[in-house]
Amino acid sequence: MEVLIKNCRVIDETKDFVGDIYIKDGKITDFGAKLSYPSPSIDARNLAVMPSFIDMHAHFREPGYTYKEDIYTGSLAALKGGYTLVNLMANTNPICSSLEVVDFVLDKAKKLDLIDIHQSVSITKDFDGKTLQHLEHIDPRIKFISDDGKGVQSNLVMYQAMKIAKEKGLTIIAHEEDEDIVYIDTRLSENLMTLRDIYLSKLTGASLHLAHVSTKESIEWIRKAKKEIANLSCEVTPHHIALYDLDYKVNPPIRKKEDVRAIVAGIKDGTVDVISTDHAPHSKEDKEKGSPGISGLETAFPICYTYLVKKGEISLNRLSQLMSATPGRLMGVNKGKIKVGYDGDIVLLDLDKEFTIDEKDFVSKGKNTPFNGKKVYGKVVATIRKGELKYNGGINIDNR
Repeated sequence: MEVLIKNCRVIDETKDFVGDIYIKDGKITDFGAKLSYPSPSIDARNLAVMPSFIDMHAHFREPGYTYKEDIYTGSLAALKGGYTLVNLMANTNPICSSLEVVDFVLDKAKKLDLIDIHQSVSITKDFDGKTLQHLEHIDPRIKFISDDGKGVQSNLVMYQAMKIAKEKGLTIIAHEEDEDIVYIDTRLSENLMTLRDIYLSKLTGASLHLAHVSTKESIEWIRKAKKEIANLSCEVTPHHIALYDLDYKVNPPIRKKEDVRAIVAGIKDGTVDVISTDHAPHSKEDKEKGSPGISGLETAFPICYTYLVKKGEISLNRLSQLMSATPGRLMGVNKGKIKVGYDGDIVLLDLDKEFTIDEKDFVSKGKNTPFNGKKVYGKVVATIRKGELKYNGGINIDNR
């Protein structure tokens, strides 16, 4: 399988030029100006081509909660949003504390052949907050462990988990929430746990990735800690970039304008490593009952492009780094760059296209979004994985 994408604006974390990209046998084989290959071609004139996006933090709800989302609909949502690789959290039913659940998810993803999936394993068995023995049985396919949605409350258990993670070469994705404090002060809840885990990471040498950072205090502490800790990374979400002072149920909550300013400053100075969606689809009934979360895969790029690039806060190169290159590096995959030998995973974008987000157009089962009715720029036109067109929002392929 091969395809030549012509006349596009090519952008990744270091490149920005007008030219062509040639993909063969699933890999980027050549890129440059005025390429000529006897292959099917796409005229991408007036479109931008970037490495497809990589989401380090998503929930597809399968097994156990397929009325909210499943691997098939989640994969379709990812492709429509320009993503070809996602890292799924462990809060399924049963909770992903065993290789049996990992095998179930990965086998289904392989059969569907839509996107690539990594399945995280829980830090504590069944999120019980104390048992770690299951970590002895995980295999090299597992790169991340996380109790996302709950968080590890015990200082001792997190210390022990970090020692295991260090020994096995795992990265802990930490959900920072002190359950004793959260109902009194959600900000204090996040900040206390953030400080604890930064300290434990420094002490143990474990790789730590801080999930959905949302407070100005946490951003500042991460900035300072990175001067001493090389294996510390963090992510922020599109909704914490774009929204403030909004009563929409999500965990951690939508914060204040000063927190948004701190997050954007952290993005600009390199404190923030990754933008992840925390895609958390819910049924209408569950959302009405107060389930926290946003269905975020289909809106992530236009939200980030509109609120960061269009507003002049960062360049497209930096956005590509946040959404593709750095998550690719942290996940240890040959994705996220326009580079010979890398997977032919790319997204075609109409950067000038203004449109209104409409939850009714979502292919995800989850229609829960605070962005419904928002006007944004940056339409995903097509998503290609390993040279194969997986989502087509309006392009033609010339097979001559």
